[in-house]
This record gives sequence, C-alpha cells and structure tokens, in this order.
Amino acid sequence: MDLIIEKLLSFVMVLTRISAFFLVAPIFSWKTIPVRTKAAMTILLSIFFATIMPAPISTKNAPILKVILLLSNEAIYGLALGLIVVLIFTAVSLGGRIIERQMGLAMAQTLNPLTGEQGQPLGVLLEILFILMFLSANGHHLFLLIISKSYQAFPAGTMPTIATLTLGVTKASSMLLIAGLRIAAPIMAAFLILMVALAVLARIAPEMNILFISMSMRVALGFIMVILFLPLITDFIGEFTDWMGKLLPL
Repeated sequence: MDLIIEKLLSFVMVLTRISAFFLVAPIFSWKTIPVRTKAAMTILLSIFFATIMPAPISTKNAPILKVILLLSNEAIYGLALGLIVVLIFTAVSLGGRIIERQMGLAMAQTLNPLTGEQGQPLGVLLEILFILMFLSANGHHLFLLIISKSYQAFPAGTMPTIATLTLGVTKASSMLLIAGLRIAAPIMAAFLILMVALAVLARIAPEMNILFISMSMRVALGFIMVILFLPLITDFIGEFTDWMGKLLPL
C-alpha cells in the first residue's frame, strides 16, 4: 500500500509540473484546443515521464505539509518554464504591433482565432504564419524536449532557486522587446526613409496635402515591406530555439 501511495505521489508531482507548463505555454494553452484533448495529452505525457523518470525524493510517510510544498514547487517551476517560452513566442506578435502603429493601424481590431481574444490584424496574421512555420519544422517537439530536459536537470521534487527562475523570466521579457524590434527594424527603416521623402516633398510643394497622401502611402509601404520580409521570419525559428536554450533554467 505504501508503495502505491509513493508512486501515486510521484505521478502527481510530474502531472503538476506538466500541467502548469501547458497552462501557459503557447499552442497548448489556446482555446482552440478542446479541454478534453488538453487533459488527455497532459495525463499521457505525465504517465510517460513518471515511468521513465521516477522521482528520486522519497515521499514515503511524508507529512501533508511537505507534499503540498513539493507540489507547489513543481507548479512554480512549470509556470516559470511556460512563461519564459510564451514571452519569447510573443515577439512575432509584438513586431506586428510595432509595424501596425507605423502604418497608422493602431486602432484596427480583429478576433484572434487562436486565443479567442481581440488583437490587431497584422500581429494576428504574422503570429498565425509563424505558428504554421513553427509546426511545419516540428517545433512542437521542442516543448517536449523542454519538459524532458527539465526532469534531467531537476527531477520531480526538486527545482531551481526562485532567484534563478526570476532571472530567467526577466531576461525573457527583455528578449521579447529586443526580438520584436529586430523583426520590425527593416520596416521601420523604410518608414523613416518615407517620412524623409515626404518632408522633402512638403518643402518642394507646400500646397500639397502631405498628411492625406502619407496615410495611404504608409499603409501601402507597410504591406509591401511585410510581404518582402515575411520569408525572413523563418530565421526566427532557429533563434527561438537558441534563446530558449539560454534563458530556460534547465
């Protein structure tokens, strides 16, 4: 009976970390995936990892307080891993929002079919295209690799220090802004050239309505530049993997 209880507690610890990770991780946390599918996937993965990576910490005759503390640690570690991944993943959407503001489409809103929330059209489009490229490159296997490496570095019942987790989340937040600016940088440079050209045109022909002309030109230039630089988003997938390897506390 004690052996069954010990195995059950080990499984619950594994289930807690994986559930917390999938709760915030991109793709798996989206509302488009049915709850039953998420639950079945989480349980199956928990059974798999609990079988091949048993908990080294003995939970036999462990007091309730210790069990609650172990489960809390697993939940915190899983949430931290998922939060770091989602921060890096949001860089594409952030880049799209920066571009939209330069195009004058900051007020445009549309329904994001992935999350079920309101979003800006260009950011949603870039996010969907990046997800398709990410999945076509078997990027979802990367999430399973993260879970596997987390148990190799910190088996069930152990976790990094809170300072290490906080540092990882902080660096991922900084990387989110840097990556978003890098994605939008070429298009922002094109808009800068356009503004200089319009300023020169305003000096040459002051009777022209530059404000009216600039609105349509900014939208047209934005879409042209997005189409031209869209293939470069695939390069972000490789950088995405490198950043997670550096930022995740594994």
